[in-house]
Amino acid sequence: MLRAEALPPLTLTTESYPPNQMMVNGQLAGVVTDKVREMMARTHIDYRIVVLPWLRAYSLAQTQANYCVFNTAHTPDRDKLFKWVEPTTYADWTLFGLASRKFDIDNLEDARRYVIGTYNGDIRDSYLKERGFIVDTAIEESANPRKLVAQRIDLWAANRLVAADLLRKAGLTKQVVPVHTFFRVTGGLACSLATPDATITSLRQALASMISDGTTAKIEQRYANWQPDP
Repeated sequence: MLRAEALPPLTLTTESYPPNQMMVNGQLAGVVTDKVREMMARTHIDYRIVVLPWLRAYSLAQTQANYCVFNTAHTPDRDKLFKWVEPTTYADWTLFGLASRKFDIDNLEDARRYVIGTYNGDIRDSYLKERGFIVDTAIEESANPRKLVAQRIDLWAANRLVAADLLRKAGLTKQVVPVHTFFRVTGGLACSLATPDATITSLRQALASMISDGTTAKIEQRYANWQPDP
């Protein structure tokens, strides 16, 4: 394997998406951000992190050598688009709805008759559209709880953990509730195909060591009781 100093520096792109990536005391932190920083520290690879709108962050990692994007859901349609360093997270994709409404949903197919809210560029947006569901796309995720309450959408497809944080922030934890979890996905660092294999191997080894020595669990515990600012 190449020594770390012989490996090219990396540009890591991401979006603001609490609690995985967020500003804490003026610094970018969060569950996944802290894991990524620790990975980079263990590999001694030079890097910078750039926060961008998701579509831009994702596109750069697809097209530019030595670019990686996090936290990226590893779905079958994305598998061959990147070189993967994972798992940084496991995420439950969940449909949320108004507590005052009755939903009879045992599987995703049962949701076809409903309008489902997503946000632009999100993997759940493309996943549902590709499968022919009725989708109403918002510019940003935080708009969807309000759209549910206003009954502009019937359901909202979201990362369960992130949705819970948004609902706490909006004061809607009793009004908007989980209805059905339809997919569990692994999240990771998705690197461009032009990124050297030696870089990917080094990052994978670093993450594996973090998992085995308990570092990832400690980082997750650090944010276990995190709540958004009121």
